Amino acid sequence: MSSKIFVGNLPFSVDNQKLEEEFAKFGQIVSAKVIMDRNSGRSRGYGFVEFTDADSAQAAVDGMNDQPMEGRKLTVSLAKNQV
Repeated sequence: MSSKIFVGNLPFSVDNQKLEEEFAKFGQIVSAKVIMDRNSGRSRGYGFVEFTDADSAQAAVDGMNDQPMEGRKLTVSLAKNQV
Protein backbone atom coordinates (compact mmCIF):
# COMPACT_ATOMS: atom_id res chain seq x y z
CA MET A 1 0.00 0.00 0.00
CA SER A 2 1.24 3.47 -0.86
CA SER A 3 2.29 5.99 1.77
CA LYS A 4 1.66 8.86 -0.68
CA ILE A 5 -1.73 10.48 -1.20
CA PHE A 6 -3.21 12.64 -3.92
CA VAL A 7 -5.12 15.74 -2.77
CA GLY A 8 -7.36 17.28 -5.42
CA ASN A 9 -9.63 20.32 -5.60
CA LEU A 10 -7.31 22.34 -3.34
CA PRO A 11 -8.10 26.02 -2.85
CA PHE A 12 -5.64 28.05 -4.92
CA SER A 13 -4.46 29.86 -1.77
CA VAL A 14 -3.02 26.65 -0.25
CA ASP A 15 0.77 26.34 -0.36
CA ASN A 16 3.12 23.51 0.65
CA GLN A 17 3.22 24.61 4.29
CA LYS A 18 -0.57 24.87 4.63
CA LEU A 19 -0.98 21.45 2.96
CA GLU A 20 1.45 19.90 5.44
CA GLU A 21 -0.27 21.59 8.40
CA GLU A 22 -3.69 20.27 7.35
CA PHE A 23 -2.50 16.65 7.09
CA ALA A 24 0.04 16.49 9.96
CA LYS A 25 -2.64 15.25 12.38
CA PHE A 26 -2.68 11.90 10.56
CA GLY A 27 1.01 11.06 11.01
CA GLN A 28 4.58 12.05 10.32
CA ILE A 29 4.97 13.66 6.90
CA VAL A 30 7.96 13.13 4.61
CA SER A 31 6.88 15.78 2.09
CA ALA A 32 3.91 17.91 1.06
CA LYS A 33 3.86 19.51 -2.37
CA VAL A 34 1.28 21.64 -4.16
CA ILE A 35 1.72 21.34 -7.93
CA MET A 36 2.28 24.73 -9.55
CA ASP A 37 1.79 25.86 -13.15
CA ARG A 38 5.21 26.39 -14.75
CA ASN A 39 4.18 29.46 -16.71
CA SER A 40 2.02 31.38 -14.25
CA GLY A 41 3.49 30.12 -10.97
CA ARG A 42 -0.04 29.60 -9.61
CA SER A 43 -1.37 26.47 -7.97
CA ARG A 44 -2.93 23.91 -10.29
CA GLY A 45 -5.37 22.93 -7.52
CA TYR A 46 -3.85 19.62 -6.51
CA GLY A 47 -0.91 18.20 -4.63
CA PHE A 48 0.66 15.21 -2.94
CA VAL A 49 1.46 14.35 0.67
CA GLU A 50 3.86 11.53 1.53
CA PHE A 51 3.74 9.96 4.99
CA THR A 52 6.34 7.78 6.70
CA ASP A 53 3.91 4.84 6.71
CA ALA A 54 0.94 3.52 4.75
CA ASP A 55 -1.40 3.46 7.77
CA SER A 56 -1.09 7.24 8.16
CA ALA A 57 -1.79 7.71 4.46
CA GLN A 58 -4.94 5.58 4.68
CA ALA A 59 -6.06 7.49 7.80
CA ALA A 60 -5.63 10.77 5.89
CA VAL A 61 -7.72 9.45 2.98
CA ASP A 62 -10.44 8.26 5.35
CA GLY A 63 -10.38 11.49 7.37
CA MET A 64 -10.09 14.13 4.66
CA ASN A 65 -11.81 12.85 1.50
CA ASP A 66 -14.91 14.95 0.74
CA GLN A 67 -14.07 17.35 3.60
CA PRO A 68 -14.30 21.11 3.00
CA MET A 69 -11.25 23.37 2.90
CA GLU A 70 -11.88 27.07 2.36
CA GLY A 71 -15.20 26.32 0.68
CA ARG A 72 -13.95 23.53 -1.61
CA LYS A 73 -14.60 19.82 -1.10
CA LEU A 74 -11.30 17.93 -1.19
CA THR A 75 -10.73 14.78 -3.22
CA VAL A 76 -8.22 12.62 -1.35
CA SER A 77 -7.02 9.19 -2.47
CA LEU A 78 -3.96 6.98 -2.37
CA ALA A 79 -1.58 8.14 -5.09
CA LYS A 80 -1.12 5.86 -8.06
CA ASN A 81 2.46 4.82 -8.79
CA GLN A 82 3.82 6.15 -12.05
CA VAL A 83 5.86 3.87 -14.28
